[in-house]
Amino acid sequence: MKAIRVAQFGPPEVLALHEVADLEPGPGQVVVAVKAAGVNPVDTYIRSGLYQHAAAPPYTPGIDGAGVIAAVGPEVKHRRVGDRVYVAWSVSGTYGEQVLCTEFQTHPLPEGVTFSQGAAIGVPYGAAYRALFQRAHACAGETVLVHGASGGVGLGAVQLARAAGLRVIGTAGTDQGRAVVQAQGAHQVLNHHEPGYLDKLADLTCGRGVDVILEMLANVNLAKDLTALATGGRVAVIGSRGRIEIDPRDAMGREASILGVTLYNATPQDLASMHAAFVAGLENGTLRPVVSREFPLAEAAAAHHAVMEANTLGKIVLIP
Repeated sequence: MKAIRVAQFGPPEVLALHEVADLEPGPGQVVVAVKAAGVNPVDTYIRSGLYQHAAAPPYTPGIDGAGVIAAVGPEVKHRRVGDRVYVAWSVSGTYGEQVLCTEFQTHPLPEGVTFSQGAAIGVPYGAAYRALFQRAHACAGETVLVHGASGGVGLGAVQLARAAGLRVIGTAGTDQGRAVVQAQGAHQVLNHHEPGYLDKLADLTCGRGVDVILEMLANVNLAKDLTALATGGRVAVIGSRGRIEIDPRDAMGREASILGVTLYNATPQDLASMHAAFVAGLENGTLRPVVSREFPLAEAAAAHHAVMEANTLGKIVLIP
């Protein structure tokens, strides 16, 4: 089979297509014939060597994917050859024609959901769900602000929050991005390139502030976020690319919380809970992954450049 291999950490150009041996499942494992592999910013961090605990060269990148079960090993009880599944984490990496997974690293992919959409679930929806419900404990009736709502995590958060009965305010930097966020269920959408755009939250919340903020770029926004919270408000930090100075008084007066978020800390129970919610949402149509671009597997380097562009909408996937 063909797969992308990383021989050493470095820029996107270290991603190289190779012919490798077909995969064989061991006890409790399955092999999935990959129809689409998700490309995430975290894949680029791992490839560059920033997350060295996550992979050691040589390795095949990729956390997310979708396809069809091609083989099952002994002791597998809940998957059959031919099942449509999406993959969230794996043993071997998803940037290939096949991926080796433990049984419960695969999840049912309902009919009517494309393989590309299936490859858009794991990391984006996982980060959004963990931030909203497992860290910030968002509740129906609360108001959530989703920064960068036109990206993969942002759109997942909009859909999850709307389905859970929250009032959703999103931000995006382009007309196209704001239109996509609105179409996916946000009640209001702000232009985060407009000076003072967060000042509009006072009017939108009748002066109360927002209950939860999902923050994708904390090094830019966190100080201002704290001034936009309601009493007892929470900022869930999903992404940051540097340092920032904040005034602790802005948190003290509101009894606000700043919560770090990473999927690496999710327990097996946390993962089982979120994926049960995702499968249900895919089945009932409240979750609709948005895929903006598809690249051939051989163009993985170009996909890694594209996923880090500021104007990326939804999810980028690779097609073997």
